[in-house]
Amino acid sequence: MGNKIAFMGTGAVGAYAGAHMARAGEDVTFIDPWPANVEKMKADGLKVSHIRDVPEWTTPVRALHLTELQQAAKEQPFDIAFVCMKSYDTEWAATMIAQYLGPNGFIVSLQNCMNEETIAGVVGWGKVVGCIASSITVDLCEPGHVRRAAGKSGDKHTVFRTGEVHGRITDRVQEIKRLVSYSDSALATTNLWGERWSKLVTNAMANGMSASTGLVSKAIITNDALRRFGARLGSEAIRVGQALGYELEDVHHIDPEIIAKAGEGDPAAVKEYDAHRLAEVSGSSGGGEHRPSMGQDMVKGRRTEIEFLNGLITRKGDEVGIPTPANRALVDIVKRVEKGELKPDPKHLLDLRLN
Repeated sequence: MGNKIAFMGTGAVGAYAGAHMARAGEDVTFIDPWPANVEKMKADGLKVSHIRDVPEWTTPVRALHLTELQQAAKEQPFDIAFVCMKSYDTEWAATMIAQYLGPNGFIVSLQNCMNEETIAGVVGWGKVVGCIASSITVDLCEPGHVRRAAGKSGDKHTVFRTGEVHGRITDRVQEIKRLVSYSDSALATTNLWGERWSKLVTNAMANGMSASTGLVSKAIITNDALRRFGARLGSEAIRVGQALGYELEDVHHIDPEIIAKAGEGDPAAVKEYDAHRLAEVSGSSGGGEHRPSMGQDMVKGRRTEIEFLNGLITRKGDEVGIPTPANRALVDIVKRVEKGELKPDPKHLLDLRLN
């Protein structure tokens, strides 16, 4: 106890992690650009629900509109600021909250994609920590209410992985691990970049597919052609990550090399990959009915992070000389759906002919 904590962004992940901290008695302030969300939090607190195993609960919280953050200048500065914004909002959000950090304060990127470098451009590398939320399956279903399409992962799967950009385990990494472990299982990692890229691969295999097809995870994975296209996306991303020198962790609880080979058409790898992915959605845990975050954005009419996800893979692929035709095609389709030129439909992917 003792750190003053800010959450810059109270979407699904920020609301879920932050609500657990607030409930545990930590000093947490939520700052968010969605007026209805802030007003609901002010009036009724943050509600957290799970699809199974965990009773619904609500905790009172301190919430501020972006326009109210300036009042923090009259208070003790923040020690820790979690940035939980979309990637395209990272730079201005980091700039805004940086003014209210204490001398030893720092920013934690608790986001999808790879935004540590962007934040470092605002506050310097010494004030940046990374935190990955892996397979957390949460959505902000209404103002002031975050819902998780599962129960707690616990020992079955480590959700939060926190690390320094230089790879050493520091006191502040251990503190972030402590804070996020109120929500679910957590570890301190010496492999932030490998964890980041592995999460990027996981998202690249699901988010854009949901956004472009309109389907939930289970419907994508149980369709043979779409599942194989997902492997192709993952394979390209894995090969690019390997070329960049990252030490990749498991992706979807499977050796990334299996996914890479499956995407390249290796029969044994395809068989193992198919069996593993189908087993993931065969139970009744609820995760298969979850709509990945980019799919949620498309439903809500929001801008997607496709340029920071599959788009990053294509740009890095160009840098290291690895072709990424599947990821490139998906970026184009998602951008067209986003602009309203196309309606979400599985045929956009099923009709692709990639050499």
